[in-house]
Amino acid sequence: MDESVLAVPGMEGFFFRRRDAPSFYNVKEVTNPALQFFINETFNSTKASALILNTVDDLEAPFLSQIRPKHFQNVYTIGPLHTLLNNLRVATNGHDRIDFSSSNHNGLWEQDRSCLAWLDSQAVKSVVYVSFGSVAVLTESQQVEFWYGLVNSGYPFLWVKRSGREYSGVGDENIPEELREGVEKRGYIVGWAPQEEVLAHRAVGGFLTHSGWNSTLESLVAGVPMICWPHQVDQQMNSRVVGEMWKIGVDMKDRCDRSTVETMVRDVMCGDRREEIMRSMAEIGDVAKKAVSPVGSSYVNFEALVKDLKSS
Repeated sequence: MDESVLAVPGMEGFFFRRRDAPSFYNVKEVTNPALQFFINETFNSTKASALILNTVDDLEAPFLSQIRPKHFQNVYTIGPLHTLLNNLRVATNGHDRIDFSSSNHNGLWEQDRSCLAWLDSQAVKSVVYVSFGSVAVLTESQQVEFWYGLVNSGYPFLWVKRSGREYSGVGDENIPEELREGVEKRGYIVGWAPQEEVLAHRAVGGFLTHSGWNSTLESLVAGVPMICWPHQVDQQMNSRVVGEMWKIGVDMKDRCDRSTVETMVRDVMCGDRREEIMRSMAEIGDVAKKAVSPVGSSYVNFEALVKDLKSS
């Protein structure tokens, strides 16, 4: 799985391994239904008159060069979309801030905002935020290993734990007593959190994530380094980009043991590794923020998209 993947246009100079490929590529037969579905959808997408992408020109220029103008004459890169929308609201409403407490959010479940008060009680950049998104399912063993790693790291953590959906296995009642005590001492668990606001909170210093693209961009803009544990589809590649291309986090794919979790949490929360990551984060984050400013590429592209839609 660590064999290099070569001759991918636009990815020259980027060390890309087989294990970093989207999950539907790692199959034994080209006739695999999942692989065939994505191949067909990729070909079908070229029939569209335009392509809208939640990304930034300057962050993915080598990849974008393989899309336009070869396959699409019109490619609208308008990311990070969540920050662009906030900036557009400010420009439209004349406000100098966005009201995060609005009930108009895109979450699938009701947000538990009590975690914000808990974060207020924590030291600056001391908390690890843990969320594996809305789809990933952890086994009981994986859950316990993550818990041990987080508790043993010594850092407080906020964990988004989707009740009845995120975890398979026996459940919390079989957790060892010493681990339960550690979780109660250092952890705070909610069913769903206002993620943008959590990542922007002064207390959050790291993000243990499934590497979904939206979460990756939200963490990048907030300046929070990532511990990536990808689950499926594009998350495998996203985690590699975060850890090796942008160098704004660490890639923990295909590993789930307490020792590795503890080590990687400490890597992103303190010491020389964190300093290196934060230097890269400042550079990459600045590129993303400039893109959604009124003169930035994503802002201008969004205005062009709206204009083109109105004229069509």
